[in-house]
Amino acid sequence: MPQPAGQELDAIRARREELRRRYLRPEGERPHSTVRGVHHLALICRDTEETIRFYQEFLGFPLVELVENRDYAGSNHFFFDIGNHNLLGFFDFPGHDHPPFTETIGGVQHLAISISADQFEAAKKKLDQAGIDYLGPDRGVMDSMYFRDPNGIGLELYQEELGIFNGQRILD
Repeated sequence: MPQPAGQELDAIRARREELRRRYLRPEGERPHSTVRGVHHLALICRDTEETIRFYQEFLGFPLVELVENRDYAGSNHFFFDIGNHNLLGFFDFPGHDHPPFTETIGGVQHLAISISADQFEAAKKKLDQAGIDYLGPDRGVMDSMYFRDPNGIGLELYQEELGIFNGQRILD
């Protein structure tokens, strides 16, 4: 994908700074969130077993539930524990003809998962051994690896504590 340059890039950066000035409030002036947090992220998969093998057996996210979705007979709705009482959910709708993954407006570009340095090295080794392509740790980002799951969903394994971005605490 071609990246913006020159005057176009300058205009984009100026717009971002305008939005930061207008909407990003200092920590002590921010309103408190009105919600408790994300209960689960629900994504669509093409194959339940393939997805379970990838997330539980390969990445090590425990499967904690597998049920029929309450509004689609014959479907599977299943959840993985991704830490801190957060769930990653998937739907498998047999009989649905879903197009292949594509990055589009409203789609998931990637899901960033916080991991320790030890987990990061272990994951890198597993990805290498399995022959799974990934980006990073390179491109000036030494603490991230990007790859796709069997459904085409982008994942980032990020060596950063929750609430911190680029080494700076943005949430308590």
